[in-house]
Amino acid sequence: MAAPRDVFIICNNVDELGGVQRWAHHMARLLAGRGDRVTLVGITRGETPHHHHRDGSYAVEVLHRRWHSPVLPWRPIGLWRRLNLVVRGRDLYRSAAQRRGAARLTELFAAARPGAVVIVAQVWAMEWVRLAGVPGLRVVGMSHESYAASRRSSRYRRVREYFAGADRLLVLTAEDADAWACDGMTNVDHIPNALHVEPAVHPTLDLPVVACVGRLSHEKGVDLLLEAWERLVADHPGWRLHVYGDGPEGDGLRERAEAAGLAGSVEFRGTVIEVEEALVEASIFALPSRDEGLPMSMMEAMAYGLPSVAFDCAPGVRALIGDGESGLLVRRGDTIAFAAALGRLMDDPDLRRALGGEARASVQRFRPDVVLARWDRLFDLLHSDPPRVPEEVRETPARVRRPGAQHAAPQRIPALDAEPALESDCF
Repeated sequence: MAAPRDVFIICNNVDELGGVQRWAHHMARLLAGRGDRVTLVGITRGETPHHHHRDGSYAVEVLHRRWHSPVLPWRPIGLWRRLNLVVRGRDLYRSAAQRRGAARLTELFAAARPGAVVIVAQVWAMEWVRLAGVPGLRVVGMSHESYAASRRSSRYRRVREYFAGADRLLVLTAEDADAWACDGMTNVDHIPNALHVEPAVHPTLDLPVVACVGRLSHEKGVDLLLEAWERLVADHPGWRLHVYGDGPEGDGLRERAEAAGLAGSVEFRGTVIEVEEALVEASIFALPSRDEGLPMSMMEAMAYGLPSVAFDCAPGVRALIGDGESGLLVRRGDTIAFAAALGRLMDDPDLRRALGGEARASVQRFRPDVVLARWDRLFDLLHSDPPRVPEEVRETPARVRRPGAQHAAPQRIPALDAEPALESDCF
């Protein structure tokens, strides 16, 4: 086992029921369980706090009880916008509030032992980290979505700006790492999420139930699943669709199901705390997302031996199930093909069992001990080399792209050697 070290995990918030938050608490438990001193830091509190099975093995800090300032910094374009004194005043207030939070981060970092690492799980949180003093600490930035999803959003510009000076930018798959590297991020590498369920029981795959677990939001594509389900319900009268989760589109999705005459076969079951409740009574798992990273809900379904149907929306989805290996992939957004793939599994119990068995075996690549070994190799490698940028630059707010600063030419950082259990075309 690696020598104990101090690890800070920084997120936008650490108490909402989201994928990044679940990852952060699981990672904190894993690291603390083997002796590391872990502090999980939220920039602000979430809207709907969730406990995340905290066991007291790691510390939790929140920098701001409420974040009242604008979410993003002001970037005026043109003379007239620069002369907008009201917006300029809001930005000055934001900067002052941010500095207060960064000062608390500096206190936490100052108490760290040599060899400490800061893991910044979301790019908004990196604004605070780069304002804090981090002498001697290594900084790892993370993106939990695919390169394509980032490219289509405002996060793309911020990832390039805020994570360019990090000692490492971690993404979830080799395909996404290659895409970022081709886009000029020479500090990129990849480590997958760790599997965080250990099934005590497994579904029989005989119950006529399709399960979907996720936030009821546009990117999760439950509306597309309902569209596909409309094509199936007449020919599969005994089957039910169980939708677990909550979110901004919940009411609209329920109304859509009602209007389409699906109320008798679709159940919206709300947020599920223990995912086993959702998965043990299902025979098929549906992932209709428009965008994903490395979906933990699918990893959980695979661990329970459920065959999956998913849109080919991200490298992480392909990395998990391939096509016809432990699930069925269809073209992104093609609801006709999605319905056909679901129908194929609904009609063929032998295929369900074959794909479900492959899924249970395949997901063992992501066992916690295997993934932690990757992190340990990264930690050791980071501290065997000098920091990516000089300390005097790292301690200034604009150290990532400071005009006129003299930096060494960027060098490609060698990738971590793959652990044997992770060797495949997917990584």
